Amino acid sequence: MVGFERKRLPFHRIAVFPVLLAQLALVLISASVLWLWVDGVAGYSGLFGGLIALLPNIYFAHKAFRFSGARAAQAIVRSFYAGEAGKLIFTSVLFALAFTGVKPLNAVSLFGVFILTQGVGWFAPLLIKKRISN
Repeated sequence: MVGFERKRLPFHRIAVFPVLLAQLALVLISASVLWLWVDGVAGYSGLFGGLIALLPNIYFAHKAFRFSGARAAQAIVRSFYAGEAGKLIFTSVLFALAFTGVKPLNAVSLFGVFILTQGVGWFAPLLIKKRISN
């Protein structure tokens, strides 16, 4: 990459930062509700499920959105591929660790909060559009 300097964005300035914050809020609220209304096992299982979704998403965001500018287009594409591959591996490893290392585990809570947390991504265009327009 001789001839230009790739511009790196601070993590809190990337476009998907509001999505990650919304996912974090959902994970904490869901785990708390499960803890209070069901039991402790459901609560921490839900927390683990949310973290299994959130942590790889943070990794992907860091990897994929760290460059900006038209001159960094090639680096951006490479970062997206590396970020997505790493996210899939990271997610698989976290699921394996949860199922082998956490006993007792409420699988319904784990998968439920995982799916809810991933569902925040469906609303990403709304969250990102609002941030860009501000």
